[in-house]
Formats: sequence, C-alpha cells, structure tokens
Amino acid sequence: MFRRKKQKRDVYTFEDLTRFPMVFYKTIGEDLYSERDKNLVRRYLLRLYLVLGFLNFNAYVVGEIAYFIVHITSTTTLLEATAVAPCIGFSFMADFKQFGLTVNRKTLVKLLDDLSDIFPLTKEKQQAYHVAYYNKHMNRVMWLFTILCMTYTSSFSFYPAIKSTIKYYFMGSEIFERNYGFHILFPYDAETDITVYWFSYWGLAHCAYVAGVSYVCVDLLLITTITQLTMHFNYMADMLQEYDGDAHTEDENLKFAQDLVVYHSRALDLSEEVNNIFSFTILWNFIAASLVICFAGFQITASNVEDIVLYFIFFSASLVQVFVVCYYGDEMISSSSRIGDSAFNHNWLPCGSKYKQIMRYIIMRSQKPASIRPPTFPPISFNTFMKVISMSYQFFALLRTTYYG
Repeated sequence: MFRRKKQKRDVYTFEDLTRFPMVFYKTIGEDLYSERDKNLVRRYLLRLYLVLGFLNFNAYVVGEIAYFIVHITSTTTLLEATAVAPCIGFSFMADFKQFGLTVNRKTLVKLLDDLSDIFPLTKEKQQAYHVAYYNKHMNRVMWLFTILCMTYTSSFSFYPAIKSTIKYYFMGSEIFERNYGFHILFPYDAETDITVYWFSYWGLAHCAYVAGVSYVCVDLLLITTITQLTMHFNYMADMLQEYDGDAHTEDENLKFAQDLVVYHSRALDLSEEVNNIFSFTILWNFIAASLVICFAGFQITASNVEDIVLYFIFFSASLVQVFVVCYYGDEMISSSSRIGDSAFNHNWLPCGSKYKQIMRYIIMRSQKPASIRPPTFPPISFNTFMKVISMSYQFFALLRTTYYG
C-alpha cells in the first residue's frame, strides 16, 4: 500500500486566510458579513443567538462581580475573593472586544474588502508573495492561541462536573457534589434542586464559551489583517531589493518607482485603518491583561494543587495572548521598515534624478513605520510586552504585600 502524499494548494483565495476567525466567530452567532447574507431567516437567527448569548454571559458576570464585592470586604477571604478576579478581568476583555468590533464593524468589513482587492490571485504572484508560508505560519499561531485560550474556559467549566462524576460513580462518594467552575453569587438556590443546578451549570458553560470565542476571535482578526499587511510590505521590500535600475530604461524606472509609491501608500493607509479599529480595544486589553496575569499569578502562589493547575492554564493563556498581539505588532513595524532599507540598498546609482528623488521620499516615509498605537502606550512591539509584564508584577507585589502583610 502506498501512502498518498498530502497535496499542497496551488492557489489560495483571500477567504482561505480569513476562514478560521470567520467560521469560529459564527459559533456564537457573530457574522461580519451578515448584511450580505440573502437568507434573512439565517441572518436574524444568528443575530438573536448572539444577543441571547451575551445577555446570558453578562448576567453571570454580574453574579461574579457581586461575589467579589461580598467577599473582598473580609480580609480572611481575600484569597477566595481574588479567585474570581481573573475571571472578571477576562469577561471584561471579552465584552470590550465585542463592543469594539460591533462599533467598528463596517470599517472592518471595508478593510477586509480592501485587503481582498490587493490580494495576489495567480500562482506565480502567490509564490512571489510567499502566501503559502504566511498562511501556514498564521494558522499555526491561530490554532495554538485558540486551543490554549479555549482550554482555560473548558477546564474551568467542566472540571467540577467531571470531578463530581468520577467521585460519585467510580469512587463511592455518597453525594454528587454540585459545584460550579466559576465563583458566582446566584440570586436563587442554585444547588439544592438538581434540575436548577444543571440548568445553571450549562448556562454558565455556554457563558464561558461565548467569552472565550469573543476574546479569541477579535485577536484572530487582528492577526489575519496584520499577516496580510506584513506580506505586502515584505513583498515590496524584496521586489525593491532585487530591482536593478541599470537594466531598465529611465521611463521604466520611473514607472516602477511611481507604482511602488502608490502601492506603498495604499498599504500604509490600510495599516492606519487597522490601528484605528484595534488600538482602543488593545489598550483595554493590556490593562485588563495586567490585572488578570497579576491575580492568576497570585492564585498560583497561594492556592491548592487543583487550583494551581487551573490558574496556571489561565496565566499561560493571558501571557500568550499579550505576546501574540505584541509579536504581530512588532512584525508590522519591522516589515514596513524594511522598505526603506531596500530602497537604500538596491542598485539606484545608474538611475536618473527623478527616480532617486522618489527613492528618497520612500526612505523618509519608512522612517515612520506602520504600527498599532494604543492610547498612552508606545507602538505595539516586544517592548510593549515587557511593559505589560512589568505592570502585572507591580500589581502582584502589591497584592502579596496586602495579603501577607
């Protein structure tokens, strides 16, 4: 028997590079292209499912906040009170991200349409752009990031039920412990009646899923837009690096330079749209992430073994999320900066004065690279990651001093 080799795609479509977040987002009812869906029944059912999901989600968030307020007033239960703090921070981030996407929906759809217009369509062009490499690398990051984040919500959601089931059916426990994965202050008795318990439990599980998907998918959309912009910037840099002005006429050189300026300007405009759409969301994301990392780290250092495992997953997911955003921000800065380097390093000496003047303009413009700039933060890069970690450690040190002081 011969094993069939997995065939590589000859040509990718723009939808191939955006399918992951689009399909995943639809599992909670969010469809960015809903206005183009001619099936009105499907469109309104998805919208209803999304609204009901977030109403349920925020109802449980109110319960978490109530639990936190009730328990934070007693220093003897500070550890228990702060156990729900990372979950509240995660919930706020999910809400902020969904709110930001809803406000910028039309702008985001237009951005995706503009990226689709400049996406390389032929096999030869896609090889020059290295589309297969970017698609493969992006999907690996997306899968890793998504699995880690959804592992957090799944572990918190299902661990109590799995634990109770094993103890009751396999270890001879006399009662089926009716616990929840998240600390919630219910306005009713949510444990005595088994029907009420399971109804509340699965409502909470769906709440965690909605939070996880909305939390992840906004970042996935950021990843896919920056990946494509990085692809265009690197293509421009490679094309310019290989260009030999001595091998072309002056008219050909001028046309090449003018087309490059138009292409470069359009890519920079699109990167500015990405900044306008995501910058404010990332600001709140980093602030909340600092607190989440702090509280999750505190739980790791002061809890029992079971909670340490759960909160370590939470801690790791938050760190990875911040790192991924900073990594792609750094990629956009470095790829757009490469164009100026390529303009200086390629063979421009035999070219005319007009061509050299255009290259000078490109080099000057590249001194201000494309970037994501949240208010009060420097452009997103690896330095931003270190700043977020530093903020988290300061909060952590303060919390430890308060608890043990």
